[in-house]
Amino acid sequence: MRQPLLRPGAEELSYEIRGIVKKARQIEALGYEITWENIGDPIQKNNRVPGWMKEIIADLLQQDKTYGYADSKGVLETRHFLAQLNNQNGGVQISAEDILFFNGLGDAIAKLYQFLTPTARIIGPSPAYSTHSSAEAAHANTSPITYKLDPDNQWLPDVEDLYLKVRYNPSIVGILIINPDNPTGMVYPREVLESFVKIAEEFDLLLIIDEIYQNITYNGITAVPLAEVIGARPAISLKGISKEFPWPGARCGWMEFYNRDSSLEFSKLCQTLENAKMIEVCSTILPQLAIPRIMSHPAYHEYRQKANEAIGKRSEWMKEILGGIPGIKFNPTQGAFYNTIVFDESVLHAGQSLPVEDPRLEALLQTWLTDPKMPLDKRFVYYLLVAERICVVPISSFCSDLRGFRVTLLEEKEEVFKDTFRRLGRAIVRYLECGISLQ
Repeated sequence: MRQPLLRPGAEELSYEIRGIVKKARQIEALGYEITWENIGDPIQKNNRVPGWMKEIIADLLQQDKTYGYADSKGVLETRHFLAQLNNQNGGVQISAEDILFFNGLGDAIAKLYQFLTPTARIIGPSPAYSTHSSAEAAHANTSPITYKLDPDNQWLPDVEDLYLKVRYNPSIVGILIINPDNPTGMVYPREVLESFVKIAEEFDLLLIIDEIYQNITYNGITAVPLAEVIGARPAISLKGISKEFPWPGARCGWMEFYNRDSSLEFSKLCQTLENAKMIEVCSTILPQLAIPRIMSHPAYHEYRQKANEAIGKRSEWMKEILGGIPGIKFNPTQGAFYNTIVFDESVLHAGQSLPVEDPRLEALLQTWLTDPKMPLDKRFVYYLLVAERICVVPISSFCSDLRGFRVTLLEEKEEVFKDTFRRLGRAIVRYLECGISLQ
C-alpha cells in the first residue's frame, strides 16, 4: 500500500476466546462434536431462559415504542431504575444522568479507551480479560501494563506489585478492577477493594471496575459493590445483562459514573463518552426496556438465587474432580462462571503430547504446532482439542506469564459437566506424565 494502514498498537487487538473457535471448526468439519468451554455463553450450555422472562420480552415486542429510538444515554425509566438499585446500597449516590448505555460492554470498553490520550495508561489485572487488555494496549500503541493476581493466594491481587508499578510509572492514570473476576472466578473482599481506593487516593487515580458478574456469586460469597467503598474518588462501573438474565445476544451494557464532578478531567471524559453516543444516536432499545420489568418481577430473585446455587454446586464438582491433580494450581471459584487452572512451574515441556488416534486430526494438529515460540499452555490446549475435542482457552492469551487454561462452569447437565471435567483431568495427568518420561 502507498501508506501503512494500521497505526502502532493495532495488532495488539486479539481475542483468543473466539480465535480458538477457528481451530475447533476444522475438527467439526471432520465429523467430530466439540465440547465448548472457551466462552461464557449460558445459552450454549443448555441454560433455559424462564418463561416469565420470555413473556416480558414478547409483550414489549407488541408495543410500538420498542421499535423506535431511545434517548442517546439510554431509556430514561431504566436509568432511573438502575440508579435506584445502586443508591439503595448506601454508597455513592447517582442519578439517571450518571448512567450511559452501550451495545454491550465490549462497545463500552472500546469507547472508554478510545478517547484516552495514548500516554494515559490504565493498569489492569493479569491474567487479564482480553477485551480490556487489548483495548488498552491498542490505545497506548504498546503492550498493556498489569498487576499480578496470585494463584498461590486464591487469585487475590498482589497489592504491593500494584503499588510499586503505580508509584514508579507516572503515565498510569487509572486502575482497572474486575470483580467478580474473569478469568479466575475470584471475588474481592471489602478490604482489598479499600486498598485499591487507598492507592487511587494517594496517586490521584481514576478507578474503573467491571462488575458485570456482581450478582453471580455463590457458596456463601457476595460481591461488594465499588460504590460502597469508593468515597469521593472518581470511578466508572461497567455493568450489563448478558450473563445475569442470561441474554448475551442482547448486547446491552452500561456505565455508571461515580463522583462525576470530583475532577474536571473526569467530568470531561464522561461528557466525551456521552457525546460519542449521541453521534451514534442510541443503543439498542429492547433490552433496555426489559431491564426494569425483569429485575422487579416477583420471580427474579428466586431465579437468580437458584442459578447461583447451581453454579456453586458445579464449582464443588470441579474441585472434587480437578482439585487433587498433581502439577496444577487449582482454586475453587467464588463468582462469575469461569475457573483458571495453572500448571506448576517447569512441568510443561515442548515434547509432551496426548495420543491422537485419527491421522486426519494428527495432521491437522501438526499444522498448528509450527511456531517454535508458541507458549507451552497453548500447545496443551491444542492437544486437548484434538485428543478430547474439549475447547478451552490458554491463559497465556489473557496477558499473563503464567501457563494454564480457562474453563467455564456453565454446563447445566450434571452428567455432561462431570464427564467433561473427568476427561479433562485424565488428559492433564497423561500430558504431564509424558513430560516426566521425557526428563
